[in-house]
Amino acid sequence: MANGSRPCVLFACAMNSVRSPMAEGLARLLFGPDMEVASAGVRAVDMDGFALCVMAEIGMAMMGHVPQTLDEIDLSRFELIVTLSPEAHHRVLELTRDLDTPVEYWATEDVTHLDVARDQKLDAYRAVRDGLKERIGRRFG
Repeated sequence: MANGSRPCVLFACAMNSVRSPMAEGLARLLFGPDMEVASAGVRAVDMDGFALCVMAEIGMAMMGHVPQTLDEIDLSRFELIVTLSPEAHHRVLELTRDLDTPVEYWATEDVTHLDVARDQKLDAYRAVRDGLKERIGRRFG
């Protein structure tokens, strides 16, 4: 590892309010101090209420998450950047064109715009959470 002891990974999505903070929280849950992890978005918006709810279901209190943009952080410090939305992927590729940092794209559904009943919406958020958890465990476990 570049930092000598643990991987340093950034998860990025469009708004840093659902997918990337969920991935950050899940990586912390799965790997604790063995992985340095952060998240950012193309834009930063307050944490999504449904995301807070489904993360709390698995014991992850995310009320303290402070959304940040890709422009606010030093991308060169990460050994890997995982993008979770097409918009974030294109932006990260622009920002890292002069860096050696690998970028992986994990297509992850944007469930924020679903026009369905609350229970169905929660199920969609749970599916995103569980899919990310499984993928993170497989990729870094």
